[in-house]
Amino acid sequence: MQGLVASLPVTAGFVPFALVLGAQAGQKGLSAVETPLMTGLNFAGGSEFAAIGLWTSPPHLALITAVTLMINSRHLLMGAALAPFLKTLPKRRVLPALFLMCDESWAMALADAKARGSFSLAHYMGVALPMWLAWIAFTALGAMVGPVLGNVETLGFDMAFPAIFLVLLRGMWSGFRAARPWLVSLAIAATGHLLAPGAWTVAAGAIAGLITAWLWAAPSKTGAAA
Repeated sequence: MQGLVASLPVTAGFVPFALVLGAQAGQKGLSAVETPLMTGLNFAGGSEFAAIGLWTSPPHLALITAVTLMINSRHLLMGAALAPFLKTLPKRRVLPALFLMCDESWAMALADAKARGSFSLAHYMGVALPMWLAWIAFTALGAMVGPVLGNVETLGFDMAFPAIFLVLLRGMWSGFRAARPWLVSLAIAATGHLLAPGAWTVAAGAIAGLITAWLWAAPSKTGAAA
């Protein structure tokens, strides 16, 4: 129940974002059945927006698959961050639950695990399941009303996505020193987007942040060993 209550503000923030994606999918010709199938089986907003942006008739499936894999590669790092808290839990329960992991549920689950000192599967499901169901429902609704509304981005709905991430980052903030990898990642991704926009900037930013965290952590480990 605590996970469900904690997820409500973020889940509410999913609504306009999901409507935008559903509307864009509807305008590209996806039906109110095809759209929730895509969003429910993939459940990763960034890659879904990229896929819809690249959608043509017939679709370039190889290109869409490659871009989706590149954008979703950040989940490897997210899973690695959770791994120390998951090793005592049975895989038959953990692996199906991780299907529901998105950026928001991951951030909330990681913060809760650090506070508890252990991973609560019940809390995680309370957070993640409402987000998944809301994402499916409102992308389907967006697909139904999108062709009627026209360009819903003019209504400002697309601001929901960055707003959610700003709130999550504020909750995870623990000082400038810990945020340096974030800033390097932001700088690399933003510079890449300005010079040559594309899905590759997401992977480049993630890799740059990971390398930065490792380089800054290495001296402190060496000092501790000495």
